[in-house]
Amino acid sequence: MGIIRSIREEIRIIRERDPAIHSSMEVFLYPSFKVMMHYRVAHRLYEKGHFFWARWVSQRGVRKTGIEIHPGAQIGKGLFIDHGNGVIIGETTIIGDNVTLYQGVTLGGTGKEHGKRHPTIGNNVMISAGAKVLGSFTIGDNSKIGAGSVVLSEVPPCSTVVGVPGRVVKRGNMALPQETLNQTDLPDPIKEDIVHLQHANSEIVNRILELEQQIKDLKAAGERQEGGEA
Repeated sequence: MGIIRSIREEIRIIRERDPAIHSSMEVFLYPSFKVMMHYRVAHRLYEKGHFFWARWVSQRGVRKTGIEIHPGAQIGKGLFIDHGNGVIIGETTIIGDNVTLYQGVTLGGTGKEHGKRHPTIGNNVMISAGAKVLGSFTIGDNSKIGAGSVVLSEVPPCSTVVGVPGRVVKRGNMALPQETLNQTDLPDPIKEDIVHLQHANSEIVNRILELEQQIKDLKAAGERQEGGEA
């Protein structure tokens, strides 16, 4: 993709997904736009084996935006980084098409292992603010990662993940268009567990009351029987 076409594509993506942008000129001030321009150049240098210059260009982008994308990462079309400060994308990360990342997201490794050590993110995935995805595994297409989640294992396609450590709380979501993905329409597993416990406790209390009443009825019947025999 040529530089002019890349610029036009980035402008289109940002204007589609951020209602705070009111003109194409504003896009040139946007951190996501700046860092992706740096990444595209750095990635080309990295692929040609110019690792020092690739990192030099990459680090200039970090200083300007607060977003760190390793030049070795493989990023598809339509990546959108909203605000983006504190976002980190590791060297062996693979990101599919139409992915949205929010501020503070880390796509990292779990140690100093070699080879593929960062996650693979499928198409149409949304990763909310502060989420950490750590390790070499796949986040399936059309999945949502809740804010502040720490994901350490494979996520099936069309899933919703929340919590620390992250756990799948919903599967089989319909393939969601990007504009319907948001950070708020997520299940609350702790609340659901509390409601379940409250319901279970209510049933136990009702059962205890029933047993107490049965005992009282048996005692009353026994007392009447003893009185009749007397």
